[in-house]
Amino acid sequence: MEIVTGDVTHDPPPAAGGRQGRPLIVTEDAELLDDLLRLCAAAGATPQVHHSLPEQRGGWESAPLVLVGDDAARRVRGAARRRGVVLVGRNQDDSGVWKRAVQIGADHVLMLPDGEQWLVDRIADVAEGVGRPALTVGVVGGRGGAGASTLACALAVTSAREGLRTLLVDADPLGGGLDVLLGGEAAEGLRWPAFAASRGRVGGGALEESLPKLHELRVLSWDRGDCVAVPPQAIRAVLAAARRRGGTVVVDLPRRLDDGVAETLTQLDVGLLVVPAELRAVAAAGRVASAIGMVLRDLRVAVRGPYAPGLDDREVSRLLGLPLAGEVPVEPGLLRPDYGRTPPGGAPRGPLARFCKEFWERALAEAGSG
Repeated sequence: MEIVTGDVTHDPPPAAGGRQGRPLIVTEDAELLDDLLRLCAAAGATPQVHHSLPEQRGGWESAPLVLVGDDAARRVRGAARRRGVVLVGRNQDDSGVWKRAVQIGADHVLMLPDGEQWLVDRIADVAEGVGRPALTVGVVGGRGGAGASTLACALAVTSAREGLRTLLVDADPLGGGLDVLLGGEAAEGLRWPAFAASRGRVGGGALEESLPKLHELRVLSWDRGDCVAVPPQAIRAVLAAARRRGGTVVVDLPRRLDDGVAETLTQLDVGLLVVPAELRAVAAAGRVASAIGMVLRDLRVAVRGPYAPGLDDREVSRLLGLPLAGEVPVEPGLLRPDYGRTPPGGAPRGPLARFCKEFWERALAEAGSG
C-alpha cells in the first residue's frame, strides 16, 4: 500500500484490456465529492457516483478505478477485494486511515489537496484506456545527409500501412520539417510551438487529434516560424502522451545532444544510427554514438551504401561497436525529379519499404517477448 501526498510516479490501475472506463466514486461527503468531480473533469472523465456500494451487479468489480471517501470506508468494508482502490481523505494526521485502508483492501491512501496531480493522472489513464505503450524508435544520422529523416519517414509510413497506430515526431527544429518531406507542409494541425508551454499531463487522444494526418499517420513537426526550442518538460509531456495510446512512435533526432534531446532519448525503446559506408562518416558516427549512448542503451547501426573499399555493413558495425540493424537500401525513385509526392517507403514493394517492414516485424517481436 502507498500513501500519496504529492506527485508520485506509479503504475496506473489496470483497465481491462486497455479499454476506456468510468471511475467509481463512493462518498457522502459533499465537499470531498466536489473536489473529486473537479479532478475527474480535469482528467476528461465522467465518473459513477454512489454513497455506498453500487447496487447493480458488477459495479464495484468492473470500474477501472475506485475512489472511496474516508467517510465511506466502513460502508464498503464487505466489498470484494480488487485492485485499483484508492482511499481519499484530507486529514494527514489521522493514523487510523491506514487501518481503514487495510479493511477495504485499498492500494493507495491519498490525501487532498497535495495528491491532486497524482490522482488526475490516474483518472486520465482510465479515461483514455491504458494498454501497452507504443514501441518508440529514434533515428539519427551518423553525419549530415546520412538519410535519417528519409528512414524515419519510411518507417512511419510502413508502420501505418501495416495497420498500426503511428505517430511521427520531428525532434530536429533545424531539419526543415518532416511535414515538408511528406508533402504536407500546408496540412491543418498543430506543430511543436503550440506545445511549448505544456506542463504535467497531455491527453493522448487530444494530442493525436490535433496533429496533421498524412499518409494515414499523425505527424508532429515544426512550423516555419522562429521557435526552434521546446522546454524539456514540454517534450516529456508530449512524448509520454504519444506513447500512451500504443502502436508505434518514430522520432527523427538531431545529431546534437542538449537537454531537450536527452529528454527525448529517455522516451525511446530503440535507436537507429544511420551511417553511410565511408570512413569519414564512420568517424563522425562514432562521436554521435558516444554522446547518445550515454542516455540510450539500445542503439543499433543501419548502414547505407554505396560502400567504400574495404567496408561492408558488418565492418561498419564492428568499427562502431554497435549491433547491426541491417543495410538501408537505396530507393531509386526517390532520386528522380519526377518522383512527385510519394513519401519515403510509400511504394509497398520497394526496397526501402521491405527493409522497414522487416525491421518492424523483428522489433515488435522483441518487444512482445520482453
